[in-house]
Amino acid sequence: MFKLNFEILNFYHKCRGEHVKLARCVHSVVNFSDSRFDSNRVLRDLSKSGRIDEARQLFDEISDRDEFTWNTMIAAYANSGKLTEAKRLFDETPYKSCITWSSLISGYCQCRREVEAFELFWRMRFEGHGPSQYTLGSVLRLCSSMVLLQRGEQIHGYAVKTCFDSNVFVVTGLVDMYAKCKCILEAEFLFKMMPDGKNHVTWTTMVTGYSQNGYGYKAIECFGDMRAEGVESNQYTLPSVLTACSSVSALGFGEQVHGCVIRGGLEANAYVQSALVSMYVKCRDLNSGRRLVLNMSVDDVVSWNSMIVGCVRQGFEDEALSFFKQMHAREMKIDDFTYPSVLNCFTSNMDMNNAKSVHCLIIKTGFEAYKLVNNALVDMYAKRGSLGCAFTVFNHMQDKDVISWTSLVTGCAHNGSCEEALKYFCDMRIAGICPDQIVVASILSAGAELTLLELGRQVHATFLKFGLGSSLSVDNSLVMMYAKCGSIEDAHRVFDSMQVRDVITWTALIVGYAKNGRGKDSLQFYDQMLASGTKPDSITFVGLLFACSHAGLVENARHYFESMNKVYGIQAGPEHYACMIDLLGRSGKLVEAKELLDQMVVEPDATVWKAFLAACRVHGNLELGERAAKNLFELEPKNAMPYVLLSNMYSAAGKWDAAASIRKLMKSRGISKEPGCSWIELNSQVHTFLSEDRGHPRTADIYSKIDEMLLLIKEAGYVPDMKFSLHDLDVEGKELGLTYHSEKLAVAFALLTVPAGAPIRIFKNLRVCGDCHNAMKYISGVYLRHIILRDSNRFHHFREGKCSCGDYW
Repeated sequence: MFKLNFEILNFYHKCRGEHVKLARCVHSVVNFSDSRFDSNRVLRDLSKSGRIDEARQLFDEISDRDEFTWNTMIAAYANSGKLTEAKRLFDETPYKSCITWSSLISGYCQCRREVEAFELFWRMRFEGHGPSQYTLGSVLRLCSSMVLLQRGEQIHGYAVKTCFDSNVFVVTGLVDMYAKCKCILEAEFLFKMMPDGKNHVTWTTMVTGYSQNGYGYKAIECFGDMRAEGVESNQYTLPSVLTACSSVSALGFGEQVHGCVIRGGLEANAYVQSALVSMYVKCRDLNSGRRLVLNMSVDDVVSWNSMIVGCVRQGFEDEALSFFKQMHAREMKIDDFTYPSVLNCFTSNMDMNNAKSVHCLIIKTGFEAYKLVNNALVDMYAKRGSLGCAFTVFNHMQDKDVISWTSLVTGCAHNGSCEEALKYFCDMRIAGICPDQIVVASILSAGAELTLLELGRQVHATFLKFGLGSSLSVDNSLVMMYAKCGSIEDAHRVFDSMQVRDVITWTALIVGYAKNGRGKDSLQFYDQMLASGTKPDSITFVGLLFACSHAGLVENARHYFESMNKVYGIQAGPEHYACMIDLLGRSGKLVEAKELLDQMVVEPDATVWKAFLAACRVHGNLELGERAAKNLFELEPKNAMPYVLLSNMYSAAGKWDAAASIRKLMKSRGISKEPGCSWIELNSQVHTFLSEDRGHPRTADIYSKIDEMLLLIKEAGYVPDMKFSLHDLDVEGKELGLTYHSEKLAVAFALLTVPAGAPIRIFKNLRVCGDCHNAMKYISGVYLRHIILRDSNRFHHFREGKCSCGDYW
């Protein structure tokens, strides 16, 4: 400007009075231009500093606005998110250049206004303005942030058509867009096809793309190539490659990157420090992570959160809690990610008083309104079995998402509150929340425990309807649900459809076949499991031994029992001994069962003694039965089962006084026997029956059907087994007592209501008695029905006068 004024003075001198008017005119024009330049400069400075209202006031005072003036004001409004004002000025301006269009498009892109941004982009082209590299950069960033793959591909096509595909700025945007849209192969192709001239932004974009898409090793390799090309990494490159090191546990390479951080002078950068801490923690080097955190010049809450999460994941809950206490002592600004990390400490067996103290602190600091924190509270309380507290937190939540519902439903299912789990799952669906794979797996487990086959099928259909994709946990839950509900064919169909199987999958089917009376099929699947390369676990052997027990395969069971430790190094537990003792008892080898009991290398628990007591009952050995019952009285003093079995043994032996004394002992100790109960589900209604029950609306029809049923099966050869009538009555009284057992009432009702050809499914809370088991065989033969009876121990499939258990019931 000084040079311009000097030239004007020189022009005056040369005129020497001539053409003075012209000289004055030129001077006035220059002064006017100088004034407008100053106004535009001030307008630009106000806009950049965010003083939009002052900028607008100055804009209105400028009488002769040029293109720069209009573009500056439009850009100011667009960059501050005031799109209505920006659009109004855009419509008013007499100057619409590429810069004007780009400024408005950039504003819409920053505000994630997809429709308007692309409408302006295509309109810009239609009106003859060619988008610049910066215009394309704006729309590509929008595609990246909103994962708009189809839109991004359209921009890619335009870039190729207009020769922008060789522009480093545009290609970098394309690489980022494809990477963010999880099209890493397309991003990689563009990156590799780029001519020379990749800058550090391009390299960083590719490293970040690999890292964010789970290609940790490729990210590390790309970073190495970047270093080899002499391109310096920065505070954006290093965290991405450190994240890649974390994902593949490449501790050694991560330490080398740490060296790059130090050499680059970036060790004080909070973003880089946080990535370093996270890398060391995820690579299980807690000591290095701890040193970094404690030596930070400025405490970073993200890094401390990473340390807490790492300690919890590696089982150091006390140390995680110690870090939290230090954060509190240092008066750090704890955020809504800190509390969920700390609450994970209490999902194991830590003191719940500390958990409640943290909950109080959450309320005190105002974080009870944060959904992330509430979800963690619900999850923590549910996992610790404090369902009441979990319900309270959940019910006070204003905004519930799928994680909130999943935490509660899963917690209910895992704590045995299966009916509550089903209730909340239904409420979740009513609330319009789409279930995820975790909640589906949990609700299938709950349905399996309650043997609700129709519900399980509905959940399976919901899973398919929402297209949640294949999941090993869901598939395993489906196999177990169908198997536990007696639909072993459906379980096998799910098994066959699975692309990936693990030991849980195979074990579920092995146990399923065993529980459904197809022990030999269980053993065949075990052989297939070994052939597939899958190694059995402890639960697999429980299923195998159970299968052998209920199929009378003594030698097979001995082989599996011995191979557990010798071949697979699995120590036999009480549940394995219980299966062996049960098998030996069923096979008439009570003495051998006693010897195995006495030789146990682990302390026998209640499961073992129950198996032994049941074996004693089968063989009528009162002496050993009394020993087993005595141990059970001590181990489970409130369990009625040993009292009832011992009383029944006395009754069967004709020792009515001894049986009466056991019943008196039960009464004096406040122990009551659970009444036998059978039920059947029909048209989404559960019909329940007790022995000699007359409370059902169709009682008359049911008892009439029983009379018809008994007449027909007696003609077919059925004889009531009086040894299962354990009351001191005459023969007629004993037979009458057997006639109206709950399972007989249930099957009579089913014959009246279940359509011909459909299987009859009956459930009982106790083991089916021998007389009813025998009667069911005859009923299935006489009425030509498939009867599936699920008692407390297993499934019995009755067809054509035979049972799947082979009478090893």
